[in-house]
Formats: sequence, C-alpha cells, structure tokens
Amino acid sequence: MNRTFFQVFSITCLIFLLSLIVEILPGESSSLRADEVVVEPVVANAVEQAHAEIWRRFVDEHGILLDFTDLDGKVSLPTPEECREGKPNALGWWAPIENGAMFNGMYLDAALLRWKNSRSEVDAIKARRLMEGLLKLNSISDLKGFVGRGVSTDGISHYPMGSNDQTLPWIVGLWRYWESGLATAEEKIRIERHLTQTIEEIIRLGWKMPAETPFGTRGTFAGFHFDEAARVLFTLKLMYVLTHDEKWQNLYLQELDERGGEKQLTKREICEAGMAFFYAKTHNWTSCTAVSALRALWEMETDPALKAAYERGLVASAKLAVESLPLALQFDPQDESVFDVDWRKSMLPLWKPQQTEHESVALAQEQLRAFMKTSPRRHKETAFIREPTSAAWIVTLCPDQSVVREYQP
Repeated sequence: MNRTFFQVFSITCLIFLLSLIVEILPGESSSLRADEVVVEPVVANAVEQAHAEIWRRFVDEHGILLDFTDLDGKVSLPTPEECREGKPNALGWWAPIENGAMFNGMYLDAALLRWKNSRSEVDAIKARRLMEGLLKLNSISDLKGFVGRGVSTDGISHYPMGSNDQTLPWIVGLWRYWESGLATAEEKIRIERHLTQTIEEIIRLGWKMPAETPFGTRGTFAGFHFDEAARVLFTLKLMYVLTHDEKWQNLYLQELDERGGEKQLTKREICEAGMAFFYAKTHNWTSCTAVSALRALWEMETDPALKAAYERGLVASAKLAVESLPLALQFDPQDESVFDVDWRKSMLPLWKPQQTEHESVALAQEQLRAFMKTSPRRHKETAFIREPTSAAWIVTLCPDQSVVREYQP
C-alpha cells in the first residue's frame, strides 16, 4: 500500500472496514457464535491497523471524527467565521467536518462490539469518548433538536444544516451505547434526555431535521422509500424501549400500517422487502445506516411475525448489497492520483452567499466538480472503497448465518 493511498484513505473507508470486521466477531448482537468465527491473522492485523490509524489521525480533541487529514493527522478546519458565512457552503459538504455525527454513530457501533469482545478498559474509554462526541454535537446550538456535523477551531462553531443521514447514525450510536452494558446510570439519563428531546422535536416538525436560520429544516425521515420507513419505525420502537411509554408503541404500530409510495406499500412491507436503490445506481454508502436501524429494530422486536418480517428484510438487503462487492476489485492502490487536503483552494473561489437549502446544494455540487479536478483520488475511493465496504457491512448485519457465511471470504 503506497504513500498516496494512505494520504487519502478517507475516514469513511476506515470506518466501514473496521465495522465490517468487528461486526462478524462474536458478540451479543452478532449473528455468529464465538466458536463459529475464525479470524485470520492477516485480517486481525488489518483491523488493528485501521483502528490505530483512525485514532491517530481522525478523532479530534472533542471525540468527533474528521473526514480527512494529511499523513500526520493535520488538517485546516473551517474557522468560526467560515462556518457562520457558510464557506465552502452552508451544508459543510466536502469540508473536513462534514460527517462527524454520521461517522461517530457508525464507528461507535463497531467500537462497542469491539469492547464487548475484549472487555478492555482502553476500548471502553474510546467508546465513551465517541459517545461524548455525539452528545456534544447535540449541544452546540441553541436550536432544539439540532444535530451538528462537526465543530470549528473554537469547539462550538458549526455549519447551520445537519441532515437525515447525519441524524439517524447519531440516534443509532447513542442507542447502542445506552443498551451495551457499558453506560453508567448517569450516562443513560443524559442519553435518554438528548434522544427524547431531539426525537420529539423532529416529530413535531413532521419528521424533519431542525436547521438554523435562515434554513429552518433540512432532510426528513418521512416518506416511503426503504431508508425512510426503517428510520421512522426504528426511532419509534427505540423510544418505546427507552421510556416504556405506550404512546410510542401506539405510534409505532400506526406507522407500520401507513401506506404510500409508487407501489402503495405499507412501511411494514417496505422493510420486509429490504434495501432498495432509488436515487443512484447504488447507494450502499447512505443506506447502510438504515439497514443498521433495521437490524436494531429486529433485535428489539418481540412480536414473532414482525421479527420474521424484519429478518427477511435484512436477508434481502444483504443479497442486494452483495452485488456491489466486486466494485472493490476496480480499486488500484498503486494508482498515483492525488488528493489535496487544501479544500479552500478549489472551492472558495466559487463561494457565494446562500439563503436556502437549494442554493447551498447547487453551490456544493459546483464546488465538488472543482474539488474533483484537484483531487481525482476522491472519486476512486468513494466509488471503489466506500461503496463496496458499505455493502460488506450490510451483509454482516444479516442475522441469517447461512447468508453471512456464503459471502465470507
């Protein structure tokens, strides 16, 4: 693996690799028993290398994951002024603090599985640090229910818009920590408070994510695609398990039978059918978190018929994800394409003020085209590492052991 590859090996790829390997190790939420898993030394070494590299380079002082750094773990964060002005854009897209809530939630899931197997104090400390990072991202704004992407150099300033893709892993990560056996009584109370206040506000807004002025909201859990159905059902079931308040169970049962979309399916039927691609040829990268929510929903569900339906959805999701695994063969680690960590150079010349989400998205897409010209390596990693490793993680989330074994290397 050459120097160029490590310089631009994005945190997303490292997280997915580690999540994939740790997920199939024996643990409370694993589909395989301890005596059924054999981890080859080369795989174990790769896990340790990825884990060490994440903590060496990509976890900031607040316990929040960064998108990219140089080989020494250095990167120029957006300044507080840039965050306030929406530079490079008000979404924070393509900046090094774009995906903190998403990455922390996903990595915390893997870190907890690691701790369950090792019972190491070192692993416990790291999982706790990631959890605190998630809580911080829900504490940096005066706006109720706001989940930030990351923080600037002052540890507080942030971009004004989060998203549904950020918020779901934030919820899943905190839920996993709450139910892991690691959380203290005080931590459980804090997590319950953050989850309850945030979820109640999202529901009050019609399942939309709160965004700061002038944007109002950004992203939604409402709808009848797989990602949306899994997000809503998981969130409501989680709140019932968390609070034991029957109102959440009643809302959950109501949502199960809500019908809509092109095929006029219920959300129960949508989840039973499993992951489906709709906005691109494949998007395991964004849908994997919805599959992880379905996995958690399967674990929480006590009704045998519903649990069986969710398992069928997880099997279907795994079988669709498998089709993306060969993408990894198209990646050439010896390719000398570059990635420029100086994100300002290509994007800030295109900057202009934004007052709506639409304006921010349009600007970000224009900036991405410029960024790709200076960083051609980015596309190769997102297409041929991020997508197949996301798919591999989805396979490991399947509770049917025969399906997982079929695709194990």
